[in-house]
Amino acid sequence: MSNTDILPNWEKLVKKQLKTEDIYSILKKENLEGIDVQPFYSEVQKPLVNLPKVEESTHLVAKYHESLEEDVFAFILDQNVDNLEEKTIFVNNKDLAGHISPKEEDQYFSLIDVFNENEGMIDDQLAKELLSKDFIRNICVDISLHQNAGAAIYQQLGIALAKTKELVEVYGPEILNKLIFRIAVGGNYFFEMAKLRAFKIVFNQLSKEYGLNDTPYIFAETSSRNKAIADNENNLIRSTLELASAMIAGADAVFSTNYQVNRSTDISEEISFKQQIVLAYESIINVFEDASNGSYYVEDITRQIAEKSWTWFIEIEEGGGYLELLKQGSIQKKIYDHAVEEQKWVEEGKIKLIGVNLYPKLDVKRSIGDMYSEKEIKAVRWAEMFE
Repeated sequence: MSNTDILPNWEKLVKKQLKTEDIYSILKKENLEGIDVQPFYSEVQKPLVNLPKVEESTHLVAKYHESLEEDVFAFILDQNVDNLEEKTIFVNNKDLAGHISPKEEDQYFSLIDVFNENEGMIDDQLAKELLSKDFIRNICVDISLHQNAGAAIYQQLGIALAKTKELVEVYGPEILNKLIFRIAVGGNYFFEMAKLRAFKIVFNQLSKEYGLNDTPYIFAETSSRNKAIADNENNLIRSTLELASAMIAGADAVFSTNYQVNRSTDISEEISFKQQIVLAYESIINVFEDASNGSYYVEDITRQIAEKSWTWFIEIEEGGGYLELLKQGSIQKKIYDHAVEEQKWVEEGKIKLIGVNLYPKLDVKRSIGDMYSEKEIKAVRWAEMFE
């Protein structure tokens, strides 16, 4: 049966089941990203090539604990640990990054962002110190804050490109393969999958502007935006889906932030890490380069997100660049507008958060105006309205 035969047959069946000729208005699903999603796909406009990642297999990253030393191969470090050998280390503290001197057999990555979002500047001294280190990747471009603050997907990626451009202008194109991108993955399963894939496309496009053909190193972590204090088990399910999105999309490293909001324990940290173990060892999704390649749906939204992200990046550049627009407050206002609209959807139940706005246990305690500021990019969880 050809693709042209499938669509009419599918439409006929759905019209019969819904008892109406107007099926598309019923099946159309709104989204705040401005992405056109079809209820049925029989083809894709422009099939994408396989999108590579840097690492052969995705690193499963745990917060360091001495009990995990034997079994875990990649740690995120906030403080110094002696005699860690043959491990992959993601350094999450600028003072620690400053005095660490990796040995030849070590693999060290910096998760230190040199951008000061509040003052709209790059910490040049810190950047130079990090670049002098013998790390695999020296400087982190962190857009996890922007996701957790309520930025749209295309805004997150456009900002990542704009921050990259600022670094290139100061330190030259050779910095592109010294960068690591820290990206928070939210709960919109296929959209988040497409987000990481789209970023690979637009970053590669930017690198080609400098005569290169680079692939971004993506450190993906679970979001805090959709987590709730009162629903730890639900948080655990949400973060598992987020990790799966990241692995399927071809992240180079994944990290699960603690599913117990504001009250981390050794046990909760261990369980958070073991989510990754189950996904990687029982489904093997961490070894694939681009597992969702060929899905008409994912391919189509990947293309749309890439186009919207690149368009917004160009707008940022035409406005004077990321740092200039931060100083003007324009970036903060754009994120604020989207975050508030998203929070309204949560309040109205258009975005469903089990235990919070669907089968809720709690009443509204805080207004949107109390939670967000036009002048500041700050992390806000949806559930804070009800806590």
